[in-house]
Amino acid sequence: MPNLKEAAALLARATDVTLLGHVRPDADALGSALALGRALQLRGAEVRVSVGEPEEMPETLRSLDVGGLYVPASELPESEGLLVALDTPTPGRLGKLAPRVDAVRAAGGDVLVIDHHASNVFYGTHHVVDDTAEATAVLVFALLEELGTEIDEPIARCLYAGLVTDTSGFRRARPSTHQMAAKLLEAGVDPDKVVREIVDDHPFAWLPMLSDVLAGARLEPDEARGFGLAHAVVTLDAARSVRAEEVEAVVDVVRSVREAGVAVVLKEAAPIGPRRRWTVSLRSAGGVDVSAAAGELGGGGHRQAAGCTAEGTADEVLGKIREALSRAPLL
Repeated sequence: MPNLKEAAALLARATDVTLLGHVRPDADALGSALALGRALQLRGAEVRVSVGEPEEMPETLRSLDVGGLYVPASELPESEGLLVALDTPTPGRLGKLAPRVDAVRAAGGDVLVIDHHASNVFYGTHHVVDDTAEATAVLVFALLEELGTEIDEPIARCLYAGLVTDTSGFRRARPSTHQMAAKLLEAGVDPDKVVREIVDDHPFAWLPMLSDVLAGARLEPDEARGFGLAHAVVTLDAARSVRAEEVEAVVDVVRSVREAGVAVVLKEAAPIGPRRRWTVSLRSAGGVDVSAAAGELGGGGHRQAAGCTAEGTADEVLGKIREALSRAPLL
């Protein structure tokens, strides 16, 4: 495990810490930040957890913040003694909070980066980066063990949330990661409750939205280097009646198509005249490296789960994605 002792020593002496996840955080980003934040708070540190956007914590993740650590980006203090960026491979993924990285470094402070993305650019002063870890939660768990932290139920719940989501329900988990999950369950985690709150709990409005979006889904069997491409588009109008969580969940439905090795979902972010800005989710069943395709469009992620942003009409963006997928390495 890279630099654990050095990072643990840095955290052990920290008294004022801001922990940041990436914009539009998932359970791994916020769960990892809240778990580490609670551990540091229990050691007596002043702790804040935040993200660049949205201002409010996603509703499905609010139950993880037992200690009330989350602070909207607009309410963060001007500086902190230690900045920790979690599950965030580049400063740009911190959104409007990205300038804090350079500000802390310019002031002679420390920036600890904890991440499991292969695309990490090592932008901190200290790093715990391991792209073989299935989730950033795995690295935080190792850090807490190095610190000698007792894993209570709230910490365990945060880590379990990151673990179960980033491994797709443990389908991509090594034996050691299952052993970690067992320790979290022994600490009191209710796995059914965690998964239902974060993954399975949707308002009824999700069903008509999903029906509308899937009616326009298309399958292109010869694309994605012959593995097949399934894609769908979520417009602002379609998403108007649901939370961001429901929009993000669409790709998990599209990826279930057996004839497609790659699933792509375009989510409209903002209109720009006749053109549009989109956030794009890409998923691979294991044949094509979608992180390489996302990287061509300025994004990144994992080999089987990645994302990017793009501008243009939906057809223009899909065209760029097809081209990038045609050049993506095979897994």
